[in-house]
Order: sequence, then structure tokens, then C-alpha cells
Amino acid sequence: MLVRKKELFESVAELLKADGFNIVNRDETRPWGGFFVIDENQAQEFANTYFDQLNVDDLKISGKLSPKILIVAPQTRLSWQYHHRRAEIWSVVTGTVGVITSETDEEGDLQQLSAKETIRLKQGERHRLIGLDDWGIVSEIWQHTDLENPSDESDIIRVQDDFGRTNE
Repeated sequence: MLVRKKELFESVAELLKADGFNIVNRDETRPWGGFFVIDENQAQEFANTYFDQLNVDDLKISGKLSPKILIVAPQTRLSWQYHHRRAEIWSVVTGTVGVITSETDEEGDLQQLSAKETIRLKQGERHRLIGLDDWGIVSEIWQHTDLENPSDESDIIRVQDDFGRTNE
């Protein structure tokens, strides 16, 4: 699985670069897979590529958007989590992934999303992304809700985590 992960990350990086995206951060160390952070100045191009021509001006809450690509390993789950300073929109690039959402700490029903399907997550909404039978690749745009204090990786409130991680 580690060889497959390394090859997958390399092919996604090559694809992003071929599409003209500037990768500003890359993390392959997450126990569930990892992610690529794309230059925020490319948010509209990212939306055009991964969200069927979605106008980022319609998404701006505080004026700042952050595009990412998530890579989720089979049979793994991200934290059951929420955020104080962002909403998110996800679109499946390849594969089929599971998503669970809820307005409370109790997990809701599993939804399966396939390529080109999109889900919007409100600020404070509990959510979990799940790898199913194969690797899933998901494009994500963070909608920062606090201009003075934009969201970052520290804005993850974990309700439950399979890997024993706590709020950092």
C-alpha cells in the first residue's frame, strides 16, 4: 500500500503541475492519506477545473479561499470533526468516497459520492471523509469565515479520531 501511495502522490503532483497549479504544500504523512495545498491566487482556476466552472466570488465569505486536493486511502476515515473559522466544499475527482455529516456530535448516515459529485459543509457542521474500496481523490475549497483570523490546520475540532489524534 505504501508503494501505491507514493506512486499516487507522484501522479497527482504531475497532473496538478501539468494543469498549471502551483503546489505550496504537500503532506503524505497523514495516517488516512494526505493532501496538496494549491496557491490561493489560483482559486478560480482550481474551481474551473474541479467544480464545473463554479464562480469563486459566489463562495467568498471573508474574501479568502484555500484550494486543496485530498487523497484518502481505502478503508480509512478522517476525524469526525468540525471547524470554527471555515466552511468547505468538496468535489470527488476520482474514486468513490463516503461522507458523514451532522449538526450534532452524533454521526449521521453514510453518503457515497462518486466522481464529479459535490457536497457543501457549513461552518460548524460535523463531517467525516471516508476512503471506501479504493483510493479517493477529492478537491476541496476552504471558505474562510473570519477574515481577521483565517482558518488553518489548527482549526480542526476533533470529536472522534481513529488514530488517537486530539485537537492541536
